[in-house]
Order: sequence, then structure tokens, then C-alpha cells
Amino acid sequence: MTTDQESSMSVTETGATVWLTGLPSAGKTTIAYELAGRLRSEGHRVEVLDGDEIREFLSAGLGFSREDRHTNVQRIGFVAELLAANGVKVLVPVIAPYADSRDAVRKRHQAEGTAYLEVHVATPVEVCSVRDVKGLYAKQAAGEISGLTGVDDPYEAPESPDLRIESHQQTVQESAAELYALLSERGAA
Repeated sequence: MTTDQESSMSVTETGATVWLTGLPSAGKTTIAYELAGRLRSEGHRVEVLDGDEIREFLSAGLGFSREDRHTNVQRIGFVAELLAANGVKVLVPVIAPYADSRDAVRKRHQAEGTAYLEVHVATPVEVCSVRDVKGLYAKQAAGEISGLTGVDDPYEAPESPDLRIESHQQTVQESAAELYALLSERGAA
């Protein structure tokens, strides 16, 4: 892209990937859809790559081993970077429990010169288990499932995310506004 093309691009044409990581029922998807609505209302091109939908379509057949989780995260990261490189704001509410998997996605974005923000939705497991949006914590407690991230499978919280949202201490709208402010600060909103 030439300098003339870059200077003529509007803010709505500036893509970025925003990866929202956190425990199951932390509020990642809810925050992503709240922010997506605000961005769309301002004319931005936005896609939400929801982890559950991706698992159903793009990563069907993968299990929840460390290797399969890594593969899933890399697939999502590839699609996110491709969209972001083409001017889309990509919101990715995906657990991505391992730091090395998230780092690989960040490096892919950096190598391509694509904006990438990591957001830790830092809701404590005690709050997540009460919310239990999908009933996973109840199933794990009843012995029906194992390998639940943050309970009997590891979750490596980001050490220095671009933003840490304490979703259990504020409304969804406040969380989305905090994330919107970060995007604005970084020239992506």
C-alpha cells in the first residue's frame, strides 16, 4: 500500500484483531457483541469470531487436548489476521488457555503488520462458576465432563495484556466502553 492510499483510508477501513481471552463464562462473548454493535453503528466493518461457532464449523473434529486447542487457536488467529488485514475489526472471544498459542497469534499479526490487541477478561472462577452460562461448571462438578479450563485444565492468564477487564465489577456496557477507549487510543475505532 502506498503512502497516498494509507492517508486516504478512513478509520472504518483500519482493521484490527481484538482477542478476548478468559475463563468460560467470563463475559468474553457478551462484551464482544456489545462492542460489535457500537462499532457497526458507527460504520465500522466488524466480525465476531465466536469460539463455539468456530469449533462447530472451522475446527470440527478437534478435541480439547493441548495440541488440539493450539490448532484451534492458530486457525482462528489465521482467519482473524486475514480479515483484519483487509480492514475488518475482528473481535475474538475465545478462551485460548495457553500463553504460547496466543503469542503465536500475536507474532503472526506482527509479521504481517496487522494490529493485534490482547484483552484479558479477568473474571474469577468463582464468579464464572455461578454465571455458568453453558452449564459447564455444573457438569464438571457432577463428574459428567473433565478438562474444564480453569478448573481441572490449565488457564495461563496473560501477564501483560493490552487491557484487563474486571467484568465482574462493572456492567457489560462499561466493559465494552473500556475496550472501545483502547481501540480509539490505538487508532482503530
